Amino acid sequence: MIKIFDHYFHRRTFLQMCFDLGLLVVTVVVAVLSQATHPAAVSPVVLVVSVLSAIGILVINMALGFYQRVHHRTLGQTRARAALSLCLSLSLAYLIFRLSPLSLEDEKIFLLALIVAVALMLIHRIYMAHATPRAMMRQRVLVFGSGERARLVGRTLKNSDPSVDLVGYYASPTEPAGEIGGRELLSSAKSLTDIVMDERVDEIVVALGERRGGSMPLRELLDCKLHGVRVVDIATHFEKTLGQIRRDAVSAGWLIFGDGFKQGLWRTVVKRIFDLLCASLLIVLSLPVMLLTGVLILLESSGPILYRQERVGLNGRLFNVIKFRSMRPDAEQDGKPRWAMAADDRVTRVGRTIRKLRIDELPQLFSVLTGDMSLVGPRPERPYFVDKLTQELPYYAVRQSVKPGVTGWAQVRYHYGASVEDAAEKLQYDLYYVKNHSLFLDLIVLFETVGVVLMGKGAH
Repeated sequence: MIKIFDHYFHRRTFLQMCFDLGLLVVTVVVAVLSQATHPAAVSPVVLVVSVLSAIGILVINMALGFYQRVHHRTLGQTRARAALSLCLSLSLAYLIFRLSPLSLEDEKIFLLALIVAVALMLIHRIYMAHATPRAMMRQRVLVFGSGERARLVGRTLKNSDPSVDLVGYYASPTEPAGEIGGRELLSSAKSLTDIVMDERVDEIVVALGERRGGSMPLRELLDCKLHGVRVVDIATHFEKTLGQIRRDAVSAGWLIFGDGFKQGLWRTVVKRIFDLLCASLLIVLSLPVMLLTGVLILLESSGPILYRQERVGLNGRLFNVIKFRSMRPDAEQDGKPRWAMAADDRVTRVGRTIRKLRIDELPQLFSVLTGDMSLVGPRPERPYFVDKLTQELPYYAVRQSVKPGVTGWAQVRYHYGASVEDAAEKLQYDLYYVKNHSLFLDLIVLFETVGVVLMGKGAH
């Protein structure tokens, strides 16, 4: 894993993005210079056009999920995304070229070179998504422990990352082997240091249920670290592997003394400026869609176009969230708050569509301008549910230390939630965002939100 601007990136993913960016920039530069009327005079412009085109195409691929480590996607689904990426990438690159001051003698050469570059990149993306990673890119991980926590780490390693080889489990002297057996349980006849060296281990995940009573061989773990082996605890493992902070793997001390949770003035100012600029632009671009949505809501059923609902915001302050009405006017006629479910019979036909496309969230952009919300952050909940979840879920109140968002890390990482259990799962992603939030992570969330909408996932 590589940490960039407080966000963990898998090394393989980072190298893939660098390869794609280099391929696109080089191809566009060569194509433009070979056809430019005065190559030497326009070289700075060529570089700008090339980089802008490459970054734009990279953003499209990120939004379509090409750099996510997904196991359940079929080859056909990946090819469909590649076809969509090809159309969007070529359109964007050609638009950037037409708006630039470059003049080419033969635009067909430029377009042909661009098509070849994008096609090669997409073929490489399809291959990397469905081929077994090469040995040089694989990570060998040993889990120190043999209890339930260790087995949980083993399962996440096997399910979340195809480039990881699980070397096995090394049992602590005070922890029984449990259900682990066979080749996965490493022999205690050898020391931890010897096994790590013999098996060429890259990382050790310490996943013990109890660390007291001599259960941790601190000297051996230190020796392993001094030999270049990464040693992480279970909380850090889930943070960098799944982008979440598991409630059952952290303590108040870990949250207090660990890195992250920085809310400095500079970060607040940058985030506010980013919110104002992006929200204003999105309002202008989406205004026709919002007008059409209002008309369709009026035509389908009587009642208001918009609805206001009290939500809990920064530091527990109450504010009114504004959304397009997607339910019947009598959805909560008994006055009792209820979870909004994915297949809710209270949702209208227009409401079902605008929810899937997230159009119902667009009026919240005005709440971003007023400062009640941010573009990216934990989703704001109703006071009734906040009181209930704060009592049932430790650390739930931590998510209120940043402004709520129109979209968020939990929304692009987890499916539609309609229960306390779902709220508990989303909280783990919200804690990750609060700990690591930055402008870079906000951009990632926005790109992935575009992918959620384009692929029709429509998570809320």
